[in-house]
Amino acid sequence: MSSERQREAKGGVPVEVRGLRKSFGGVPVLKGISLNVEPGEVFVVMGPSGSGKSVLLKHIIGLETPDEGEILVAGEPIECEEVAEKYRLAMVFQSGALLSSLTVGENVGLYLTEHRSKPPEEIARIVREKLELVGLENVEGKFPNELSGGMKKRVAIARALVIEPQLLLYDEPTSELDPLSAITITEEIVNLNERTHATSIVVTHDRDLAFDVADRIAIITDGEIRLIGTPAEVKGSRDPLIQRFIHADFKPERT
Repeated sequence: MSSERQREAKGGVPVEVRGLRKSFGGVPVLKGISLNVEPGEVFVVMGPSGSGKSVLLKHIIGLETPDEGEILVAGEPIECEEVAEKYRLAMVFQSGALLSSLTVGENVGLYLTEHRSKPPEEIARIVREKLELVGLENVEGKFPNELSGGMKKRVAIARALVIEPQLLLYDEPTSELDPLSAITITEEIVNLNERTHATSIVVTHDRDLAFDVADRIAIITDGEIRLIGTPAEVKGSRDPLIQRFIHADFKPERT
C-alpha cells in the first residue's frame, strides 16, 4: 500500500483474480487476468477503450461468469451466496443508474427501503448522512433530471455507501463530466477511502484520475495485464505501449 497515503484497512476486504478468461461470440475479451488487491487499497484498472477493463469489473462484482479462472473475496469464491451475505459489495455504475421516477432521497435509500431493515425515520437520517458525506445537502426532494452530471455521480456514490461497503467498485466515475466535476469526484474517491477504509477498485481511462487516487495501477491492454505498479512505477515504465497510452495527446495539424 502506498506510503504516501497510509491508512488502517478497517473493514476492507482483499480481492484476488486468478487466471480469468472470458469470450463473447468466440472473441476473447479477457485472456488470463490475474491480480491481487489489498484490504483498504485504492486499486485502479486503467486501459484504452475496448481493453476489457469494464468486463473485468463486472466479473469482480458477480455480474458476469468467467469461462475460466476465479475471483476470491476474502479468500472465498465470488459466486458463493455466502460472499454476498458476509461481505458488503457495492458498485457505482458509469451511468449512475439512478431511477428517474424516484427522488434523490428515495434513490439513495432504496436498498434499505426494499429490505425493510430500518424504520423510515432511520432511513431518512442515513440518507442525509450519506449525501452530506459526498458534499450534497438538502437535495433529497429533487429528481435526477434536476441535477448536474457531477451531482448524479455523487448521488450514485451516496447510494453505494448506504450499505457501508467493504468493497466499492467504480466504473468510469469521471466519464462525461466537465473538468471541475471530474476533480470533485476524484477528491470524493480519495476522501471516502480515507474515511471508510473500504477496498476501492476504480476502472477508468482517465489518466489524471488514476494517478491522483491510486495506491497501485494495473494497465490492461487487449485483455491482458501489461503492468501492475505504483503511479510512480507506471510513469517510469520503459514499455513503449504504456508510455504512448499515458502520454497520448491530440495535436491537430495547423495549416
